[in-house]
Amino acid sequence: MNANTDFTGAPLLPEDASTANVIGMTTQKPATALFPSGSRRERPGVLALTIGFGLVAVCLIGLFTSPTAAIGGAWCIAMMLVLLFLSVPVAIALSVPSIVGVYAVSGIPATMNILSTAPFSAVSDWTLSVLPMFIFMGMLLTQSGLSGKVYRVADNWFSWLPGGIGIGTTFAGAGLSAVTGSTIGMTYALGRAGIPEMLKAGYDKRMAVGTIMVAGMTGNLIPPSILMVIYAGIASVPVGPALMAGALPGILLAVCFAAFIFAIGVIAPRLVGRGVDTDDRTTPTWRQRLTSLGGVWGFAVILVVLFGGMFSGIFTPTEAGAAAALCSVLLCLWEKRGDHPWRKIADSAMATVSATSAIFFIMIGATMLTSLLAITGLAPILTGFITDLGLSRVGFLLVLIVLYIIMGMFFDTMSMMLLTIPILLPTLETMGVSPLWFGVFVVLLGEFGMVTPPVGIIPYIIHSIVKDKAVNLGHTITLRDIFISLLWFLPVAVIFLVLLVAVPGMTEWLPDLIERTSGGMASS
Repeated sequence: MNANTDFTGAPLLPEDASTANVIGMTTQKPATALFPSGSRRERPGVLALTIGFGLVAVCLIGLFTSPTAAIGGAWCIAMMLVLLFLSVPVAIALSVPSIVGVYAVSGIPATMNILSTAPFSAVSDWTLSVLPMFIFMGMLLTQSGLSGKVYRVADNWFSWLPGGIGIGTTFAGAGLSAVTGSTIGMTYALGRAGIPEMLKAGYDKRMAVGTIMVAGMTGNLIPPSILMVIYAGIASVPVGPALMAGALPGILLAVCFAAFIFAIGVIAPRLVGRGVDTDDRTTPTWRQRLTSLGGVWGFAVILVVLFGGMFSGIFTPTEAGAAAALCSVLLCLWEKRGDHPWRKIADSAMATVSATSAIFFIMIGATMLTSLLAITGLAPILTGFITDLGLSRVGFLLVLIVLYIIMGMFFDTMSMMLLTIPILLPTLETMGVSPLWFGVFVVLLGEFGMVTPPVGIIPYIIHSIVKDKAVNLGHTITLRDIFISLLWFLPVAVIFLVLLVAVPGMTEWLPDLIERTSGGMASS
């Protein structure tokens, strides 16, 4: 894992591309890891390393010569940022400056205390046991070949609408990235399937790639969301409500993107292939639409187990995750019967252990950062500084939107969450911001970071995909085309963000409903 590795889910490659690296398209052993091994940017060169380690040395000197503990804490934060820019693994970039900072401020006893207690306290919460269950479920569902089937169903059912293929792609992407927990994996699989289909239908190339890029933005809001579980662990909020809080905003954002594509189909029909002569696609019959539903029966079962179990109160979120993982095992056995299903399950289990361990190491680093902020007194100083600015709740959140979008140009979602949540949590109560709502807000802004130039990973994944002649169908799709397509779609997400700030109740409606109907299961 490195500082610029995305932690939103499993980029298991589709079977027809198992020898292609997600980012670099280099030949390698078929991918089985949950998270991509590539970096969002090139490794730093000799000059960058020299400057970076020089800055680390400056931070260390500043830390040990600081007149106050708070200033020492600020030097530690600066050191974390430098290490992240040097592509040092996130867990190390968080934990090492924290440990050094605690030693500099409070000496050896406090350092030994943080080393002995932080690893256990960070990951011992029982509710975090749902995390490996969700990861395992996503691995198995990807292994079972669900992605292509879900896309085909969405395509069949929505293709008759203006912009229907794009609308179907949007809903398929939301569903796939939600169930698999993987924005990157969904983008790769759906891009290879969806871009050529849209180009065949006469879609403008920018419309085709833009639809794919935003299709997965809702995936880490709609349960099961790995990032929402991690946020719940960092912010010490119940996992159940945290998961459910993102469901309605995620669905509404997918509907907003679908409505935008529909509007384009009405206003500028040629951008979505209307009025363009294409002989490569035929309109699916009702029989084909109904038949295609049979291929995704496993998807429906997973949704019933997850949502039905939690709504009814039969399962807690943790138990629902375990039940859904069991269903995914059975689904993989059935779908891959005769194709070494037990080997696929074993590979998924090993990758789940690896990914869960990586996430837990990062959470340990976040716990150490929280301890550093408490020991140095930096957290209350930052809270007081923000409060003294005299910002209203809305003003505070608008500033955060700008801050997170800028950070998203340089850091992945997990890095932004771990760097900012411990610092901002004490301020939320002062500003009247619900921690539950803030989790949805942060995760959605993190998804912005996945597509924001100059180093958002999704545009570059799309660029690598469209170099394949089987995908571009003879069209030349440049990086400039991809960035232009973002200018078409991202304003929709910005408008939705403003709506989320104006109507915070949309995050609390579903958790409150489940709380009433299930007798309080959501807290477990």
